[in-house]
Amino acid sequence: MNNNIREYRQGDYMISTDKDRLQPDIIYNFLCAESYWAKNISLKIVERSIENSLTFGVYDKQECQVGFARVITDFAVFATLGDVFIVKGKRGLGLSKWLVSVIVSFPELKSIRRWTLYTNDAHKLYEKSGFRLLERPDLAMEINKPDIYEYYRE
Repeated sequence: MNNNIREYRQGDYMISTDKDRLQPDIIYNFLCAESYWAKNISLKIVERSIENSLTFGVYDKQECQVGFARVITDFAVFATLGDVFIVKGKRGLGLSKWLVSVIVSFPELKSIRRWTLYTNDAHKLYEKSGFRLLERPDLAMEINKPDIYEYYRE
């Protein structure tokens, strides 16, 4: 992957792929306490997931992190979008729509043949960027370990 840091601006907000800008405490607090998909996740797991993913931080004009998403990919064939969020108080401004559109049009991800993501409640958001329900759900398989975070308790 090209390690060039990219930044995108819209009004008073910026999206950056610079991991040094990320504010892990904001990401951890949201995922652990506010998300439905990573409740009680450990800080170690969050840090490892950031380290091993292509990350996108959303920042306001004071450079406070107000959103996040990450992509797990081989930069050639597949990508999974995950941990997408905008903090309370900044929702309803179009930031999540902008974030997803930046991600799916990211230059190093143009060759991706199959994108995946999992959501309980944001189907309409992702549909705006081209995501659809699986055409053949009978082909999809998974190993799901919902209690695995307990294994990593510090």
